[in-house]
This record gives sequence, structure tokens and C-alpha cells, in this order.
Amino acid sequence: MNKKKVIASFILLLAVTAYFVLFYKDKKLRFIPENADAVVLIDVKNLTRQYIFSLITTPSQWGSKTKGKSSASLRESGIIIPDFLQIFHLKGTGVSDWYSVLELKDSQKFIAFLKQQKFTDKGKNVFQKDRVFLSIEGEKCIVGTSYSGFGAINKQIFQDSPKNILNADQFTQNTTGSVSFLSGQKIQNFSIELKDDEIEIKNNSNLQFLNTIASKIQKGNQFLELELDKENIRNFTRFFNKNIADSSQFTSLKAASNLEQINDTIISYEYDDNFNEVEKKSFQKITQPNYIIDIKSDDPNRTWEYFQSKKWINEENQFTAIPFLPNEISRNSKGIIIKSTRKPVSLSSPQKENYILIRNSTLLYSSLKTLSNTEKKIISDIDYVLYVNKSKDYWMKIKAKNGELPLILRW
Repeated sequence: MNKKKVIASFILLLAVTAYFVLFYKDKKLRFIPENADAVVLIDVKNLTRQYIFSLITTPSQWGSKTKGKSSASLRESGIIIPDFLQIFHLKGTGVSDWYSVLELKDSQKFIAFLKQQKFTDKGKNVFQKDRVFLSIEGEKCIVGTSYSGFGAINKQIFQDSPKNILNADQFTQNTTGSVSFLSGQKIQNFSIELKDDEIEIKNNSNLQFLNTIASKIQKGNQFLELELDKENIRNFTRFFNKNIADSSQFTSLKAASNLEQINDTIISYEYDDNFNEVEKKSFQKITQPNYIIDIKSDDPNRTWEYFQSKKWINEENQFTAIPFLPNEISRNSKGIIIKSTRKPVSLSSPQKENYILIRNSTLLYSSLKTLSNTEKKIISDIDYVLYVNKSKDYWMKIKAKNGELPLILRW
């Protein structure tokens, strides 16, 4: 055969293979239950292309075997890697309860992989490690941060005939993924874009004016700063199944906080040789916030009465709904002020914008003792998290610290 034809055939075969491996996607979403009210969709092939491009353009990583080994172990665990990873939240469940369904090509191999990863076998093909639960149903696996929704998911997806097969184009268009909120037939989409040193979540591709707001907000140095109007307060409290914004007459909220490491006294009792009770003191370092919260209200007296009805104000005029005490709560003609009493925190001048800014702090991730070393490394690598809203435009940025590697190779 002509050598040129051989080369051309090889290039064509390579191109077709690359297309099916990296670009062709099955866009049918078969694993989202009808009662899902939020969906996170990850375009696995888009993410794979980003990883390959970053690896090719970062020669220092060509000899690295760590990530390749981790990826190979997952691919060889018995899982079918999906074109779109579908993560969902069920209506009426806890805010931290999220689920996903995986297809398996070898369930026994996957069970062996779970045991290798130190998952505890709870019986009946249910496994748990920390806050992650898995239930293997034939050649499918339900994964979740809670076990409570597994029965409903199993019934809707595996036992009933599928009624809710959605299409990926309803959620995402050529981005790394999306976050979507479902209400009946209405879907509100926010794209997820992974860049070299940041992750952006937004509902509008042209949000340059929000960058202007962001540059103005980031000039401070406090751990937490936020300013929200009534609509944003309502949105956030509804997310936690609360109607506090409507019941308390809030019109706006401004707050600031810094972290501090303090000595916490632990008092215990022992008995001496004569069986007399002896008080024993020990100390441990804990991280707690110092804060100030300024709540503007249409009717401060009604707001105060609402807090009292919830038993959030004690006899010492402390606001007990915040677990970090001591603090003091007071009212004036414009609203309510809550502030901690250890160290004063001052509010910045009002920006008349809607934003939440959380800056990283070594006191934050060093105090999260339940996290693994990998999780602590990811958190320590974050510089700040910023949420901004203007009218119907929403934008959230997770900004990583400057580094030699892009995020996809770091994490």
C-alpha cells in the first residue's frame, strides 16, 4: 500500500478516535429524579480536554506520575466514566444533602476499590466513609452526602419507568459545567468556567461591570464582609428553608468579621485520695470570629419582637442564634446591631451593592481538624470567594492563590 495512504489512514483513524474520546457526548441525562430542585452538571470530556491541554503546555509536569496514577486507579475501579456527571439535590431535603448516580461495568471490582479506599461495609451493599454514602444497586451506584434520599432515588430511577430524561443542552453550553435550579418546567442556569487560577459561576457571559464592583470591594482585609438587600436576604434564607426576611421586616444587612485564636478553658473534676472533689482546669486553642452585624429594618420594634418570639434574645441581651458568644444585641431607630464583645470590628462604608466576600485565613483551615490533608491543601490554596449580584445578574468567583500550575493540575 502507498505510504502516503497509510499515513493518511492513520491520521484519519486518530482523528476519529480523538473525536469519540474527547468530543462526542451522550447528552441524555437519565439520572436526575423528578423531585430534584437543583442540579450540578460537570462536562467530563470538556474537563478532560482542559486537563490534557494544561498538561501539554506545562512541561514541568510531563514526568509527574501522581495524577496519572490517581486517574488510572479511578478508571480501573469498575466505574463507567460518564460524559456528564449529574449531581442533584432533592426538594425538601437538607441543604448539604447532594446525590449522584454512577454506572458500573464491574460491581465486584468497584466494591474491592471501596474497601481499598477504607470505606466501611454497612451491609446490603451500602458503604460509608466520613460523610459519603454509597449504595450499589446491580450495575448502578447511588452516591450521596446523606443516606436519607437513597430509597426515593432508587424507586424513581431504577424501579419506575424513566419519565424525566433531560438533555445536557438544557443546562450547559460548551462550559466546564453548570449549576441549575429547577422549578416545574422552569430551569435557571449558571455556567461554571474553570480557568488557570479561578472558578467562575455566573448566569450572564457579559459581566464586565461586576468586575468593576469586585475591584472596589476587595480593598479591605477582613475575613468576611457582606452587604445584602431584602431580595438577596430572602433568597439566601429560603435556601435554608427559612422565611426570616419576610417575618422580621429586614430591608438590608451589612456585616464584617475577623477570626481570632483564643484559649478555651475546660473545667473537669477529679477525686483525691480522700474522695474530695477537685476542680481541674485545662486549656485548648480554638478559633472564633469577632463580628458586627447591622440589620436595617422597616420596623425595628417588630424585628426585635420577632427575635424574642424565636427566643433568640436572652436576659443578658445576647443574640443566641449566633453560636459564638459573648455578644450583645441592641436596637435603634433604623434597625438592630449585633456585635461580639471580645474585640471590636468596624464596618466599611456602605457600597450600596449586593456582595459576600470571604478571604482565606490560616486560622480557618488549620482549625478544620476533620478534613483530610488533600481537602486542607485545596482550602489553603484558595485566596478568596466572592459573590456579587446586580439586578438579575449573578456572579461568583473562587479565586486561587497565584501558583506555577493551573488549578486543574493543582487539584
